[in-house]
Amino acid sequence: MSLLVIVGCQWGDEGKGKIVDFIAREADLVARYQGGNNAGHTIVVGNEKTVLHLIPSGVLYPSVHCLIGNGVVVDPLILEEEIQMLESKGLNVRDRLHIGEGAHVILPYHKLLDQAQEKMRGEGKIGTTGRGIGGAYADKVARQGVRIGDFRDKDRFAKKIQELERYYRPLFEKIFHESVPTADEVVAEVWPTQKTVLPLICDSISMINDHLSQGRRVLAEGAQGVMLDIDFGTYPYVTSSNPSTGGVCTGLGVPPRRVNSVLGVVKAYTTRVGEGPMPTELIGGVGAQLQERGGEFGATTGRPRRCGWFDACVVRRTVQVAGITSIALTKLDVLDGMEQIEVCTGYETSGGELLELMPLDPGVLQGCEPQYETLTGWNHEIIAETYDDLPEAARAYVERIEDLVGVKIEAVSIGARRKMTILRRSSFF
Repeated sequence: MSLLVIVGCQWGDEGKGKIVDFIAREADLVARYQGGNNAGHTIVVGNEKTVLHLIPSGVLYPSVHCLIGNGVVVDPLILEEEIQMLESKGLNVRDRLHIGEGAHVILPYHKLLDQAQEKMRGEGKIGTTGRGIGGAYADKVARQGVRIGDFRDKDRFAKKIQELERYYRPLFEKIFHESVPTADEVVAEVWPTQKTVLPLICDSISMINDHLSQGRRVLAEGAQGVMLDIDFGTYPYVTSSNPSTGGVCTGLGVPPRRVNSVLGVVKAYTTRVGEGPMPTELIGGVGAQLQERGGEFGATTGRPRRCGWFDACVVRRTVQVAGITSIALTKLDVLDGMEQIEVCTGYETSGGELLELMPLDPGVLQGCEPQYETLTGWNHEIIAETYDDLPEAARAYVERIEDLVGVKIEAVSIGARRKMTILRRSSFF
């Protein structure tokens, strides 16, 4: 039995896709436990870049099976496009991809709701991607959602859509003053994907637990990062699910005792997409340099990411919430050539209190001033195959982050390609 969980330790975009892809070569099954197509994992193999939004990152290995768990919300139109994209690259996807029957379906109503709510918020907007994620999760909690298992019966599927139309029509017409498609129009748009979805449906709970009972290696991946967790992130500027480790149990149907280790993916600096507080954000200057050198633009939306120095308060909170046992540090190469690098070691509140952990109250967080420590940079490009090959100043930076967050950094990424990954241990399973 071996279940490795990989989580993002900041606001997402930490490079989880590359790390999952790198470690997936050791896995038998890679399982996605939450989120939807509002996030993207970018993987570079050779000179070819692949961006995935729903299908787990292990799909690029021909022997690895992939599972979309019940905690994920699935846009079947996007799923179909993604399968076709991978098949155009010569990959056999359908024989290795499985979807839990309890996963909920993103419908046109959800995307329209996402966009209408954001429009109504005006200056108080959250920064949603408009992909319908929040609406799908809201219907799930309201016990009126459509699930992947409903693709087994068109009458049942159509009846649920009709019920949703009755719910959404007055809301859109009287509150948002927007038109809404009929149930027949929604069925006509979505049901044709049934031919793709139906063969992939499985009892995902039994699949993953059977794999673990048989001693196989399972890697669980999520989307976003812990700072976007609906319960533990910078609410309300968060996603609608639980990217933290707790989401693994509810999103895949595995008990907590099954989790062996939790690998946290941490960017060597800090980024954030959309709205919400970000204490170490740098406007212009170094922030713009990090954005350009790091290619900090969303894989799903293309939106520019806000950039700033590494924030130890954020990662300490993630370590606490998610039970991080080791860290993969990514994008260290983006800091090449900087004479000095700042690291946030703590916060001072507007009342003068010193904090080591990111406060959960966004009002308090908004008033926090980061306390910085200055480290010496390295003035040349990193070219290394082992940890000892790294410049002395780069190793000092890595080891200072370890000291600040209290967790060992077991992998260091110095570029987008697989081979640009330095391991400090032989296996993560």
